[in-house]
Amino acid sequence: MEERQSPLLIDARDLVKIYQMGQVQVCALCGVSLQVRRGEMLAIMGASGSGKSTLLNILGCLDTPTSGQYYLDGISVATLDDDQLAHIRGRKIGFVFQNFNLLPRATALGNVELPLIYSGVAPRKRRELALAALEAVGLADRMHHRPNELSGGQQQRVAIARAIVNQPAIILADEPTGNLDSRSGEEIMAIFQRLNAERGITIILVTHEHDIARHARRIVRIADGRVVEDQPVSTPVPTIVAT
Repeated sequence: MEERQSPLLIDARDLVKIYQMGQVQVCALCGVSLQVRRGEMLAIMGASGSGKSTLLNILGCLDTPTSGQYYLDGISVATLDDDQLAHIRGRKIGFVFQNFNLLPRATALGNVELPLIYSGVAPRKRRELALAALEAVGLADRMHHRPNELSGGQQQRVAIARAIVNQPAIILADEPTGNLDSRSGEEIMAIFQRLNAERGITIILVTHEHDIARHARRIVRIADGRVVEDQPVSTPVPTIVAT
């Protein structure tokens, strides 16, 4: 019989993250539980210092909780070694950051190819996959441009293309519109919506802007390291599907 995939992609239970700051212990996460179904698009909101970025780092296997359990696609992350964690970060999860994190001397195409180089993909196939990813974000005509030749919105499109080039199951985006004007931010969110609707990629984004969060279908609010609200978006921004 064919094995059925569980609809629950992320299952985080009672996550606690404590940082030692000199003589003081700071509880960044104080018992956070979060379940995310495959194909969801949700926003995590909260004030600065609320714990939202700490939670995103744990979900992305970039950090480990002090206590609690985290199951990713049914597997306990705590049981994985460094190589297995690196494989998950490289193949299952795509990351998008506020500051783009592009290599300044590499072209758009070169930046998108980077994860494929780490994965050992052959040069011809790398170029093919990277170009397809740039086409998916509407930037194939800028593939030979370097970051300083691109606008902020275009740089973030390159970063999204880099995040999807390995065809991940999840995109984690930390304030992806934080350095963009409102029009560019709307365009970036429309790309996320299409990736979610057309490719079924699970998207989790951290934002402090309600207008950005409304592009998601569910909003989780965090305050002082705890989930204080978890609700569907009452009036979500409609998805614009490419024709």
